[in-house]
Amino acid sequence: MAKPGDIKAVGEPLTAAPPSFWDAVSETDPPPLAMPSPDDGFDEKAYIRANPDVAVAVLSGAVPSARDHFMNWGRQEHRDLTFGANDTRDQLIPTHGAADIQLHSSIRHSAEAVIVSRSGGVLILGWIDDVSRPMDCITIIGPNWRVTFDSAGLARRTRPDVAEALGRHGDYGFGYLGFVFGDREIQPDGHCELQFRFRDGGAMAATLEMRSVDDVELRAIVLGHISDAPGMGGSTTNAIASLARGLGDQIVRFNHSITKPLTRNVYSERFGGARRKHSGTIVVCLYGRAEYHFIQNALFSMNDGIENYEFIYVSNSPELAENLLANARKCHRIHGLDQTVMLLAGNAGFGAANNVAAGAAESQRLLIVNPDVFPKDPAWARKHLEIIQTRPRHETQLFGTPLYYDDGSLMHGGMFFEIDTRVTFDNNRTALSQLVRVEHYGKGAPADSPQFTSPRPVPAVTGAFISVARPWFERLGGFTEDYVFGHYEDADLCLKSLKGGNPAWLQDLRMWHLEGKGSTRLPIHEGGSVVNRWLFSSQWGEAVNDGLLGPEPTHPMLKPPTT
Repeated sequence: MAKPGDIKAVGEPLTAAPPSFWDAVSETDPPPLAMPSPDDGFDEKAYIRANPDVAVAVLSGAVPSARDHFMNWGRQEHRDLTFGANDTRDQLIPTHGAADIQLHSSIRHSAEAVIVSRSGGVLILGWIDDVSRPMDCITIIGPNWRVTFDSAGLARRTRPDVAEALGRHGDYGFGYLGFVFGDREIQPDGHCELQFRFRDGGAMAATLEMRSVDDVELRAIVLGHISDAPGMGGSTTNAIASLARGLGDQIVRFNHSITKPLTRNVYSERFGGARRKHSGTIVVCLYGRAEYHFIQNALFSMNDGIENYEFIYVSNSPELAENLLANARKCHRIHGLDQTVMLLAGNAGFGAANNVAAGAAESQRLLIVNPDVFPKDPAWARKHLEIIQTRPRHETQLFGTPLYYDDGSLMHGGMFFEIDTRVTFDNNRTALSQLVRVEHYGKGAPADSPQFTSPRPVPAVTGAFISVARPWFERLGGFTEDYVFGHYEDADLCLKSLKGGNPAWLQDLRMWHLEGKGSTRLPIHEGGSVVNRWLFSSQWGEAVNDGLLGPEPTHPMLKPPTT
C-alpha cells in the first residue's frame, strides 16, 4: 500500500509501434490492407488493434491481410476482434498481445496492486485523482489475458491519506477496487501492463509486477476490502453499491468455484451400532471449534426419545479432523448416540456443508442444529416426533423453535423482515438502495411470552434450529449455495418454502442457544456477510416489500391461526 509521501504521477507510455503500423489503423487514413466487403461483418482495424503481431505479419508480407489471417488462423486460435475502449467490460478475455497507446496526459495515480489467481481471478487496487478528468476504464494486460474494468463497476472508496497528500478537500472516492473472475486458467506471473482511459479521450499507461496467490487467499483479500470499504454514506452502504454494479456477481461466482469441489470428495466415518431406521437426522455444521461436540452429545443423550435420532457432524475445518473422529468414537461409547462425521477439505460454507450432510441422512426428517444449541426441554425429542405425527402437514413441513439466552430470556420467537434505505454518494452520483434486515420476534423478552412462543406461521426461522421434511427440503433444492461462508441461508430457505406454498412455522420446543459461541468468526466473514446481505436483498427484496414487511406481515399465508 503506497504511503501519502509516495504519491507520484505515473504514466510512462508503452513502446510505440512503427509509424507505418499506426498509419495503417488510424481513424482518418485508409489502411493499405485488403479490406472485406461491406457486408462481411469483419472489422479489420479492430482486429489489428487487438492483435499487433498480425499487423507485423501483414506489413512484412507474411500474410496478405488481417482478414486472411483471421480466416486461416485467428478464428481457430480464438483471437480477439476488439480491444481497449471497445472491449467487453468486466470480463476476462484471452489475448495474444497488447495494442500500444500513446500518453495523452499524466494523471496523478498509483496502481498499488494487481493480485491474480491461476483460475482467472483478477483484483486491482489503487487510487487515482480523476476529479477533473473522470476515468472511463482500466485495462490490465497479462501474459495471455486481459480485462477491462468499466469505471462504473469499480468500487470507489475514500482515501483520507491521498486527499491530504494531494491537498484535496471533501470525501471524493480516490481509491478504487476492481475484481473479475474469468473461470479459465491464466498465467498469473510476471509484469502486467495497465492502460487508463478517460472520458475526454485521453489515455495513459503503466507497468506493474503482479502478485500471484491461490483462490482461497484471493477470496480473503477481496472480502477483507469489501468489509472495510469507506465511502460517503458509510462503509456498508458504499460496499453494497459496488456489489450491485457487478462486483457482487463476480464474487459469488468466484466463491462458488472454490466451494463446489470441496463437496465432491468428502471423508465420512460412522460411529454406531447395527443400522436401524431413525425418525430424524440431526445435522450439525462445524467450523473452527470442536469443543461443543462432546458437550452437545452429553446433553442430547439425556433426552427422552433421543434414541430415535441419528447425528451427522459435518466439518468445514479440516484441521479439526483428528479431534472430531476421536471425540465421535468416545461419544458413541459413552452416550450411545449413532453419529457420522463428515470431513470437508476446506470451508464450503454453511449451505453447501449442510446439503452434503442432508444427502447422507438415513431418515426422512432433517433437523439443522447449530453446535451451540442445547435442549431446554428434556422431553423435546419425543415432543418433536409427536408434533410431526399429530399436527397438520402445512404446520410441520418446515418449522423452528423458541431459542433462549443463557440468562433465560428469549432470543428467538421466529424472524421477520425490515427494509433499510441507504443513500450512496459516489463521485457526484447519488443512488438509493434498499437492504433487507432480519429481526427476531421477542428478542430479550421474558421466557414465558406466549405471543412469541406459541405455534404460528412466521416469515422465517433461524438456521440455529430448523426441522424440515427431507422430501420438501430436496424439492426446494436445499440451502442455496451462493451465499459466502454463512448468513441468510436460513431466511432464503424459508422464503423458498413460502413461495412453494408452505410457510415456516414456530413450534413450542424450547432450546438454549449460546449465540456465536459454536464457531470461529474472522474479519473476512464480515465481508461475506455484506455480500450475502446484498445477495439476499437482490433476490428477495421485492417479495419482502409485497406483504412480508414488518412484524405484522399481510401475506395471506401468514395469518395467525384461529383458536
